[in-house]
Amino acid sequence: MRPARVVLIGPECTGKTWLAGELAARYGVPAAPEHAREYVDGHGAALTYADVDPIGRGQQAGEDAAIARAEAESAALVVLDTDLVSTMVYSRHYYGDCPAWIEAAAGRRLGDLYLLHHVDVEWVSDGRQREQPERREELLTRFRDTLAGLAARVADVAGSWDERRLRAVSALDSLLSER
Repeated sequence: MRPARVVLIGPECTGKTWLAGELAARYGVPAAPEHAREYVDGHGAALTYADVDPIGRGQQAGEDAAIARAEAESAALVVLDTDLVSTMVYSRHYYGDCPAWIEAAAGRRLGDLYLLHHVDVEWVSDGRQREQPERREELLTRFRDTLAGLAARVADVAGSWDERRLRAVSALDSLLSER
């Protein structure tokens, strides 16, 4: 059986990377990092629409590598710190458009469960990675609408850090019990 793909998704500064690590460790499964974070760190300049394609390709490659590790280990799931749906949402948000291949691939590669992170935690700036705290609610709506349009399975992750972890674990346990 192929591993379930669990995707942490949502606006900036909502604990996705932290929770992805927590979940991967708890379940002892592979995880894929958010490629955009690595790309921005290594890019050294402001991003443009031209950067969306390499970000998408890197994200896809990271996902594929983590999925292959999960399959090799016969893991029940793989944890993805975002996916191409996130790349698509951010591309539309910042540039008003998204490469067609990313939109098509996002639909084909849809995760089995999306853990949608809410904006009810404190914003923490870290330079170029997080730059629009005033638009997090708008982004949350974009993510929710996009996931609904894709008919994705979504579990909301909100509350304190402990509550976020508990909600995610409950949603994951429910998913795994159905398999």
